[in-house]
Amino acid sequence: MLDLIAEDHRRFERLLSQLRLGTSDRDAIRRAFADVLIAHGEAEEELVYPVLRNQVHDVDQDDVEHGTEEHAEGNAALLAVLELKGTETRAFQEAVEKLSSLVAHHIAEEELSILEPARTEVSERIRYGLGEKWAARRNALVDEGCGDVDNVRRIVRAARKEGLLEDTEV
Repeated sequence: MLDLIAEDHRRFERLLSQLRLGTSDRDAIRRAFADVLIAHGEAEEELVYPVLRNQVHDVDQDDVEHGTEEHAEGNAALLAVLELKGTETRAFQEAVEKLSSLVAHHIAEEELSILEPARTEVSERIRYGLGEKWAARRNALVDEGCGDVDNVRRIVRAARKEGLLEDTEV
């Protein structure tokens, strides 16, 4: 499970780099990125965070809530990128930079404060089983097109209602 999640993190970094550089079809990349980012976070919150909160001494409710808040912030920044009409504008570049910054921060924190302790405190059997469930859920969400702008709007609205986002955020 830990390696699968880390592989997704590297995928995020590659896709964000492609968005920043503009050497590929930015619209296609942002749609692909949206699918994997949303699927990754939703599957983590549904399946991984609850288990790690109960299994890992160094991961508590505050860590889980913080991770969930960072997912919400990333989703809001993603929505800003998805809603922009053009991909060759200054606004697009700024929105991608904000998204990149939020995702990089979240990856670093999650890998250090949640995933690394899980490596030593959760049995291989549980990690393997959780990895299978996480990957299946993540892939199903990607197949459903979970990064569609309307779905991302719904997710961001729900996060606002739950108090995970400030009203002034995108």
